[in-house]
This record gives sequence, structure tokens and C-alpha cells, in this order.
Amino acid sequence: MKFLTGTVSFLLLISTSKGEPETKSPTRLELEREIKRLEKLREEIKNLILKNQQVLKKIEQEKKKLAEERKKLIEETEKIQKERYKKLAKVFEKAVDEDPELAAERISKLKDPVKAAYIIYNMKESKAGILMDYIDPKMADKIVRIISQIKNHEKK
Repeated sequence: MKFLTGTVSFLLLISTSKGEPETKSPTRLELEREIKRLEKLREEIKNLILKNQQVLKKIEQEKKKLAEERKKLIEETEKIQKERYKKLAKVFEKAVDEDPELAAERISKLKDPVKAAYIIYNMKESKAGILMDYIDPKMADKIVRIISQIKNHEKK
């Protein structure tokens, strides 16, 4: 309130001190109305700020919930992916028993060496070793590097 009355008084001083012909000064009643109008606006602004703070708080809560859901979804996806690789590893283990060259050819033809690495990583070591003997050397090199990264990551 002090700020508002001070501002109004300051404005009145400026308007009368410029050497301009004096215009009709606002009456006390007009000043009181203006002060009330400004106080009302101030209250409206305070209310808007409070509402905005509440909305912001709700948004932050929703953002936190979404982050938790996203984390759960990623974990579930990873779990499903691990199960898939385990199943594929069993398929390739059987294929190694039947025809290791054919199994190695199929692994070598995979476009993504990461998938091949995860499949081999989930195989029994003896079967994986047999399979690696027949895999294309360039692909085998990529697979070995990726498996090393997987093992290092799991140690942490």
C-alpha cells in the first residue's frame, strides 16, 4: 500500500513539476479508487501466482510419475530382451550340435553384432567356443569386443 500511494504521489509531483500548466489534480476520491483498483489487481496477481505454483507442483509430480513409469518400462523391456536372447542362445546351441558351420553362418549374417554377441554370451561356453571357430573373423572380432563390454558392465 505504501508503494502504491508513494507511486501515485510521485506521479503527481512529476506531472506538476515540469513547468507545464497545471491540470486538474485528481481528487482524493479518485486516488482512493485508483489505490483500491491497484490493490485488487495485486490480489488477483497473487492468486494467479498461487494457482500457477499449484499447477507447476502437479506438473512436477506427473513428471516424476512418468519418469518412474519410463524406468519401469525400460527395465521390463530389458528383461524381455534378455529372455529372448536366452531362448535364441538355446536354439543356436542345438544348431551348433547339428551343424556348427551353418549356425556360424547365420550368426555372421546378422546385421547387428550386438545381437550376435548377446546370443553367444547367453550360450554355454563350450558351444559358444565351437560356434566362434566358424564365425567370420571380422564379425568374431566385433562380437568378442562387445562380449567384453557386456562382462565389464555386469561387473559394475
